[in-house]
Amino acid sequence: MRITIISGTNRQGSNTLKVATHVQGRYEAIEGVETRLVDLRDLPAQALSPTAYANKPAGLKPLIEPVMTADGLVVVTPEYNGSFPGALKVFIDMLPFPEAFEKRPVCFVGLAAGMWGALRPVEQLQQVFNYRNALQFPERILLPRVKTAIDDQGAPTDAFVSGLLTSQVTGFVDFVGRVGELRSPNV
Repeated sequence: MRITIISGTNRQGSNTLKVATHVQGRYEAIEGVETRLVDLRDLPAQALSPTAYANKPAGLKPLIEPVMTADGLVVVTPEYNGSFPGALKVFIDMLPFPEAFEKRPVCFVGLAAGMWGALRPVEQLQQVFNYRNALQFPERILLPRVKTAIDDQGAPTDAFVSGLLTSQVTGFVDFVGRVGELRSPNV
């Protein structure tokens, strides 16, 4: 099973990348799960060109391929100004339509400096992914007050939140497996 984790910002030194890397380690600890991390710091500036919609910059290929070959996607997003980062929207817009998310399982992890833990951007992303016909896993992780909610490695500092993340990871692997069985031509 291939799980791709998307670190939803291109900000240098972000907590999002720390959390995404920690989440990746959780998936890698499960036998039979292979992971890839899409780091939006690698998003080429040419992706902002008006011509990028018709002629994708070559630098996008290493970011698009892990999405297109994934059995499931985990989107880790911060909250920027009450929404998700523009870099994440540009990346989504550069992905092939409709096949990038069509019937592909997805789950969300949000983090924010405020008390709502990126609830707004996660809900906004759920609308975007719903529009693109992704299959959404219902367990979301929201990390409020992220500066104290995670350690230097991106791991939750609260045992309850860590347990929620464990539940999401194991549940999502099961969900992706079940969706794969339903999509299999031999079933």
